[in-house]
Amino acid sequence: RSLALSHSLLLLISCTMMISATTTSTSKSTKTMNGVVVNRRPSCRGLLMPTRAKSSSSASSASSSSSTTPRSGSRSRRARRSTKQTSAPTSSAQKQTEAPTSSSASTTTANTTTTVTEPPVTSSSSPPPPPPPTTTTEGTDSPNNNSNNSNNDDVHVVMPEHIQEGVREDIAELELDEVVRFDSVYNHELSWLSFNWRVLALAMHPNLPGSRGTTVPLYERLRFVAISACNLDEFFAKRVGGLKRQEVASSVSALKAEAYQSWPAAKQLNLIADEVERMVDAQSSMLTDTLLPELREKGLLSICRYDELSTAEQTRLDEYFASELEVLLTPIALDPAHPFPQLQTLSLSLAVQLRNPEDQAKGGADTALRVAIVPLPPNLARWIDVDIEGKTEGKNWTCVTPLEEIVRANLDRLFGGMQVVSTHLFRVTRNAELERHEEEAEDLLDMISEEMRERRFAPFVRMEIEEGMPTFIRRHLMRELSLKDTDIFEMDVPVLDLSSIMSLPVGHKVASGGYAWPAWEGTTPGELQGAVEGRESFFGAIRRQDVLLHHPFHSFGNTVQRFVEAAADDERVVAIKATLYRTSSDSPIISALIKAVAKGKQVAVLVELKARFDEERNVSFAQRLEDAGCAVAYGVIGLKTHAKLVQVVRRDGTGKLATYVHIGTGNYNPSTARVYTDFGLLSANQRIGADVTDVFKMLTGLHSQAAVGGYDELLVSPKYMIDAFVELIDREIEAAKEGKPCGVTVKVNSLDEPVLVRKIYEASLAGVKVNCIVRGVCRLRPGVPGLSDNVRVISIVGRFLEHHRIYSFMNRGDPLYYIGSADWMSRNLRRRVEVATPVHSEEAKTEIQRLLNSCLLDGVDAWEMRSDGRYERPQTIEENTRMSISADKTCDIFDPDQYVSIDFEDPYATTPMEADGVNAGRGVPAPECLSEQYGMQQ
Repeated sequence: RSLALSHSLLLLISCTMMISATTTSTSKSTKTMNGVVVNRRPSCRGLLMPTRAKSSSSASSASSSSSTTPRSGSRSRRARRSTKQTSAPTSSAQKQTEAPTSSSASTTTANTTTTVTEPPVTSSSSPPPPPPPTTTTEGTDSPNNNSNNSNNDDVHVVMPEHIQEGVREDIAELELDEVVRFDSVYNHELSWLSFNWRVLALAMHPNLPGSRGTTVPLYERLRFVAISACNLDEFFAKRVGGLKRQEVASSVSALKAEAYQSWPAAKQLNLIADEVERMVDAQSSMLTDTLLPELREKGLLSICRYDELSTAEQTRLDEYFASELEVLLTPIALDPAHPFPQLQTLSLSLAVQLRNPEDQAKGGADTALRVAIVPLPPNLARWIDVDIEGKTEGKNWTCVTPLEEIVRANLDRLFGGMQVVSTHLFRVTRNAELERHEEEAEDLLDMISEEMRERRFAPFVRMEIEEGMPTFIRRHLMRELSLKDTDIFEMDVPVLDLSSIMSLPVGHKVASGGYAWPAWEGTTPGELQGAVEGRESFFGAIRRQDVLLHHPFHSFGNTVQRFVEAAADDERVVAIKATLYRTSSDSPIISALIKAVAKGKQVAVLVELKARFDEERNVSFAQRLEDAGCAVAYGVIGLKTHAKLVQVVRRDGTGKLATYVHIGTGNYNPSTARVYTDFGLLSANQRIGADVTDVFKMLTGLHSQAAVGGYDELLVSPKYMIDAFVELIDREIEAAKEGKPCGVTVKVNSLDEPVLVRKIYEASLAGVKVNCIVRGVCRLRPGVPGLSDNVRVISIVGRFLEHHRIYSFMNRGDPLYYIGSADWMSRNLRRRVEVATPVHSEEAKTEIQRLLNSCLLDGVDAWEMRSDGRYERPQTIEENTRMSISADKTCDIFDPDQYVSIDFEDPYATTPMEADGVNAGRGVPAPECLSEQYGMQQ
């Protein structure tokens, strides 16, 4: 008895200690900034997502693992997937690759039920990873409050806050081949979602760390929420749509997974679902808890629910419904006599639960419930001014209500004699990634036109629903739309289509009140000023020297557009050739080309019909150009033409033909040229012109460049470009071994080509400093000891969309610079026609280097990738400075021995570079070596 009592006492003491430790751990793990308890979703007050505080009872019982606490009013996605799915049946092979309900289970599944030989992300015997760093905002209000974040320099932001499920943090023990190939090191979909987190961070963190007061204005924050939502729409239509097709072809996916050590489609879809749910919660919370209240507080706008309005306001909306909406709506009952309606992609619909009083009297309540669908036509106004006839009573702000609110309130007019029990809004997304057989098509234009028609009936890939939709309605919709539980996203938000908030009617108040960035108007480069003013020929200015254009800081209209228009008007011009990938609906480039044909010039245009989501517009342009008499080609079978080229052939004063070219990094689109940062080169270099001629021969005919020995100046994919980049990096490796100056700097949108990634690691091991400025997805992991100590990866996300493609190589002290259309991605280098041109002008080289320097010094918009694959914003500008500046004030990012000190006491002092407005929106620090005019010649 004594022994038993002793054992019981010891057990009691042990349990007490465990409970005490668990309580301490729980209190530490659940405590967040400002005393707010973390919900299941990561907290925005500290990093991204503003969270609603739990009740005291809920807080006291919160688990130490915040990721397992479900949202109020809904089951967590992991909990939903742990139950039996009632949608389409799942094959045993698919069940083996489904993402498990916990990270440890995920590891076991990935290593016991698939053909992938990838080692586990974490071992069950290993200690748990340390918690992710959080943002410290002690003593301040939420960082989302512009006016209350005076201690903003102490904010340290890591994105995403959490380690993405399935992603390996520590890769130091992996072999090089494993680092390059394993999905747990880099997965395209998760890397893209990480980029979208950085976009959303511009809304979540208006006061940027280290920015000395730089803020993102209120309306711009609203726009960034909408942009992140638009990005998700496209992501599901393209990337998730493609994975859905792979999932159907499960045997093909299995073979691919075995060959490339990649995750099966089913596992990727599960991981995407978990990550997107976090992101949607963040978007919804940011909009509901912060932005909409601030819009109302500032007197800009209020989104009103119907039941919040006065009787007079409701009456006006009812009259609007009767006169403008009722005749346009088509309610459809869900029963055997009515087929399920054809819903357009990204369209809204109301699921209406009805009861027939007569049926109820006969058969009871259970048998009387009916369901109908009311699709909301996308061509109707999204926001309705509450005060249609005049000023809203007693309100200073613009008051609008969403279309669905008005329809909800008037359903009795659509379902006469029925009792409306409940209504539930939902939104669907269709697959845009359809199978294409170009080799079998007799006419590519007809094939693309048919594909656009098929896309209207493509399978569904996502459904967003309002919180609280009854299970039986959700399941019915899932069966009709052939969706799984992981395809459903439940949202608690005033508007289900977050992308539509960009169209909120707040324009004039925003512009006048400083709630948006001031409009930016591009300038004319000094080299072209005389031509624009009519004092000299446009072609004479280009013949005098190459001109490097930098948009949006240089006006698209006064440079590229004027170049094409001048060619159309010039009597000496005999031919114009161009590639068009994306352009605006009212494209002045198209108009100029049609004008040139009318004036008797030869015009040949390569229109890329396969530009995703621009197919319909490009088909229309192609038909317009053909009708005008242009020679139109649709590209090379099996390849997309992504190159940005315009060539003008002109007789000079001696009667000889000379070529003038524009080679760019961005599209010939005046709309995007105002918000995308791009380089373009205007040149009369005849060697470059001869190469461009050969590119057009390949695009429009059956020319083989290999038969004539390749290109002299240009790097062209798919055949030559990747080999040239490998050779250029190899030369830097050899220079490092010889102790010569060496270094590589690239600025691209995305970087995932395995051959180049491997080569960058090899360069780092050889001692070559490699700077990669990559806005979006990136396969690299910098700062891994013994692998990538010499690699730096930063991502710049800010006011303008970073779109340059620059490739720079130290070349033993005589740097080489290229600009072009290609990202360092497999699709660009292997499945597209891309062109990069060398830059020979010393002035242009200096401008490009200044741009690279400003990116590497950026203390506001730059995110630094860590060795675990996540990105962080530095607390100070010094922390983000990894470049060298030589004593002669010439920035040199390649030589690590030539350092001079930078005065960081006032790095944002007004300088000529900032005064001319070029730096607006980026917040680039201005050390002395960067304080000259930014190549603007103003």
